[in-house]
Amino acid sequence: MAYIFGVFLVPMVISFSKKEGLVDLPNARKIHTKPISRIGGVAIWGSVMLTFLCLVALSYYPHGKLLSGILLGGTLMFLLGLIDDIYGLGAKFKLFMQLSIATVAYLLGVQIDSVPFFGGMDLGIWSYPITLLWIVGISNAFNFIDGVDGLAGSVVTVNSITLAILAVTLSPSSPISALIGCILAGSMLAFLTFNFNPAKIFMGDSGALFSGFLLAAVSITGVMKVATISILLPFVVLAVPIIDITYSSLRRIFKGQSPFVADAEHIHHKLLHAGFSQKKTVVILTSAAIIAGGLACLCASYNAIKYDLILTLALVGIMLLLNFGRVLTKK
Repeated sequence: MAYIFGVFLVPMVISFSKKEGLVDLPNARKIHTKPISRIGGVAIWGSVMLTFLCLVALSYYPHGKLLSGILLGGTLMFLLGLIDDIYGLGAKFKLFMQLSIATVAYLLGVQIDSVPFFGGMDLGIWSYPITLLWIVGISNAFNFIDGVDGLAGSVVTVNSITLAILAVTLSPSSPISALIGCILAGSMLAFLTFNFNPAKIFMGDSGALFSGFLLAAVSITGVMKVATISILLPFVVLAVPIIDITYSSLRRIFKGQSPFVADAEHIHHKLLHAGFSQKKTVVILTSAAIIAGGLACLCASYNAIKYDLILTLALVGIMLLLNFGRVLTKK
């Protein structure tokens, strides 16, 4: 359902952004050579929310404060990114707003309450800063890797499917978290139909922050609520964006620069400078995400591997639809 909505929404967003001049212009730090629509997040957010509206109409809507916190926080993060895409915002102001949005989600139940060490340790007052660090960090991590056609979208798709699998196989299970993960994956696959190299649209800050927030929230509600060592699995699943944002931030700090100042020295830039094409760079980093997700499922349970195989087959089917969509758009 989310995929179908997305396939119709993305071309509409591309057309609108070209008419309104909402395009990303080439510069020394970027690798594209012509203006590209930069508000793909509108289509990603729109397909996710329309899918939930359809679930409401079909009377299949998982109510609860927790889901409200995820959808409200995600929407606020999307709006923040959209304003930044259109008008441009200062790094410090964006960080302040991200912390505020994460606080809203925290108050609505999206919280890291404990860690499995020492027989299960309650975080107490440390729950708030740790939750904010995770949400804001992961949200920005996906914004950091959004530098090559199809890269961020591919990693988001793999990560969301993996977290969905873990959410339903670990005990206690979290069907709501799994549902959000699958909806995000469907929306992102539709976006990738138009985002693979050569891209016709970029997800922009709106899409990257929205997707990163959802994955951060799903990892908390679907995996980190488990009172075992499985709480560490999201670090494995999200290894690619976590490694990139950690490497980039430390490198900038050691150089005496602000960790929020953009540059062209991310991992994907290193691969491009090493001679790999954009497509090969995407394949390498997406393969790393797939391997990390497979390891996480292997560590979780036998059922996780079973569901992983089932969803892999489903993913292959959707990818065939994706390629068919690309053929239609070329015509």
